[in-house]
Amino acid sequence: MLSPHEFATLMLLKDAPDQVELNRADLDALLESQLVRLQRLASGHQRAEITVNGHSLLEAVARIR
Repeated sequence: MLSPHEFATLMLLKDAPDQVELNRADLDALLESQLVRLQRLASGHQRAEITVNGHSLLEAVARIR
């Protein structure tokens, strides 16, 4: 079960992945849940990106609204 803050982080990553400052605890929870993964960029930096499971979760929640 995601906390409200973790869920909000997932939503922000979907809409603006390069503009989100990630809380390490939130990132760890999303990585553990396999909702995001870390992508290594050519610059050597890492960026969080939503996985297929993460997209599925967000789509399911959108249908509930």
